Amino acid sequence: MKIYTKTGDKGTTSLLSGARVAKYHPRINAYGTVDELNSWVGLLREYASADLKATLIEIQETLFSLGSHLAVEPGKAKFAMPELPEEGIEKLEMAMDKMEENLPPLRNFILPGGHVAVSYCHISRTVCRRAERFVVELASAEEVLEFIIKYLNRLSDFLFMLSRYYAQEFGAEEIPWNPKKRVEK
Repeated sequence: MKIYTKTGDKGTTSLLSGARVAKYHPRINAYGTVDELNSWVGLLREYASADLKATLIEIQETLFSLGSHLAVEPGKAKFAMPELPEEGIEKLEMAMDKMEENLPPLRNFILPGGHVAVSYCHISRTVCRRAERFVVELASAEEVLEFIIKYLNRLSDFLFMLSRYYAQEFGAEEIPWNPKKRVEK
């Protein structure tokens, strides 16, 4: 089977139901951004311990499932859709609680950066927020499972906490944002 089909050469793509839509359709923006997020989470695995790798792989599997649900109009799936792990949100919360145990309290916004892994976490977090916005936009016009929005919202929190965890793990300085400080030219 060839990877190229040429069916998208005129700016449309197929949903899992077989329906063709423009590549800029809100459904495509939603699941395409979830797919982008999944790639960034894959990169974060490169910096993770074994336990954290397992968590990140589980997140990636959930993101593929979310993408599948977003890639088909409600009630039009031609095959059994992957199950969404209802406990997934609770697992993210438990992982955040565990990471936070040894972190200093957060008193300010933190400037992204300090270590490449920390920066990748912040990029992943912002891509997650974009995916969430696209899903919420889609949900304003079409039915979207509530779990998907909740999961993406919690995942962005997880990715922020992971940035703080990695900062501590790799000895990176967390620089608080100081809105009163002015940079002189």
